[in-house]
Amino acid sequence: MKGPVPANDTSAASMRVAPHNAEAERQLLGAIIVNNETYYRVSDFLEPEHFFIAPHREIYEKAGQLIRAGKVASPITLKTFFPQDARIADMSAAQYILRLAADAASVINAEDYGRAIYDLAIRRTLIRIGEDMVNIAFDAPIDMPPVAQIDDAERRLFELAEKGRTDTGFVSFGDALTATIEMAAAAYQREGALSGIASGLRDLDGLMGGLQPSDLIVLAGRPAMGKTSLATNIAYNVAEAYMAEEQPDGTMKTVNGGVVGFFSLEMSAEQLATRIISEQTEISSSKIRRGDISEHDFEKLAAAAQTMQLVPLHVDQTGGISIAQLVARARRLKRQRGLDLLIVDYIQLLTGSQKNSGNRVQEITEITTGLKALAKELNVPIIALSQLSRQVESRDDKRPILSDLRESGSIEQDADVVMFVFREEYYLGKTMPEEGTEDYVKWEEKLDRVRNRAEVIIAKQRHGPTGTVNLHFQGEFTRFSDLADPDRFPEPH
Repeated sequence: MKGPVPANDTSAASMRVAPHNAEAERQLLGAIIVNNETYYRVSDFLEPEHFFIAPHREIYEKAGQLIRAGKVASPITLKTFFPQDARIADMSAAQYILRLAADAASVINAEDYGRAIYDLAIRRTLIRIGEDMVNIAFDAPIDMPPVAQIDDAERRLFELAEKGRTDTGFVSFGDALTATIEMAAAAYQREGALSGIASGLRDLDGLMGGLQPSDLIVLAGRPAMGKTSLATNIAYNVAEAYMAEEQPDGTMKTVNGGVVGFFSLEMSAEQLATRIISEQTEISSSKIRRGDISEHDFEKLAAAAQTMQLVPLHVDQTGGISIAQLVARARRLKRQRGLDLLIVDYIQLLTGSQKNSGNRVQEITEITTGLKALAKELNVPIIALSQLSRQVESRDDKRPILSDLRESGSIEQDADVVMFVFREEYYLGKTMPEEGTEDYVKWEEKLDRVRNRAEVIIAKQRHGPTGTVNLHFQGEFTRFSDLADPDRFPEPH
């Protein structure tokens, strides 16, 4: 089997010229010189470094500087940027620029030429990354073990992929209107008539219209309120409902439910799976962990596990990752397997970049801004869990409010939706009066009213009403579900 070509190999394979198209570069530059408006057809994606021939890079850069400054880029103005004795392809710089103008492409074809130049530049960069991977792997530097080499290659490829996006920029209002009508039509046809992804909880979807693409949804609560349980319930509901249709181009389009990515920074994937299978089988997670189950229970577990293996729920259990690593992994999941919903458990366990280390407020700002940008970029809802400050415990009414969010400024500002999980039963259970007293009777009556009940308080919703949703909570199985009674939640406000 033939191995990789070493860097010092002088064979024909190693002497190949990097892919480029000098003629396309000349014709595009000529078109820009003849009609400066052509520059704006390509300038949003084409940079000087994308040109293969060095003088072409310089001409494009100088022409761009002139045009952006409101001046004319012509053979006369451009030649002043080159020394009089400068030679390009056996001509003087002035003669070469005049030749470019004479060989100009049609303005209509300019963007096509620009895309061709850009694509060739991407291919050259891919070749360079590949060569570096081979050379570093051959040299095996002590300070760069194989895992670090893989991380470096992935980072460079993702950076290249992000730079490779040429579909950004302004869209017409007409296009935006069309997208809105299509979204409304999809909601009309979708089960439950939701514009977003159904969470599997009827009353929550009723207040939010589903989980909306590009929204950052912050789900917060004090410990033991059940925020991780609610997140895992939603994750499994969405993944279980997943249905997709193949498009004419061979890609898959989600028509119901979705592919879910779950960053579990606190729990292992096994712990998360235990919670979910407990919820699905109604077998206590503590019994599953201890193996304290009957043969019938084991058969239920085995049957549920077989079904759950087919569910597109992907868990990353790496602890203490940075927001940059999370973004890179989410992009990779989107490209390789698809992604419709991302869950992060939880914000305070992420780290920011080195420049903000030591300043937690700036670090949290960087993290929430990064999550919101990622939601927009991938066009998926992101549910990010968050802790609440201890000041909740010091109040008589322990229902959370927005100011209870830790480092609340950036979290509240960047979030499109802020939801709090609150279970009064938990707090009442810690304040039991002496049995047989009048206070005990009142306490018991109140506990009965809130037993197995949870409130999801929507304190902020950028594109919809706020309000409270009452849910049924079974702590033994860590499961949230809809209440059977019709008085499900107060009027939104």
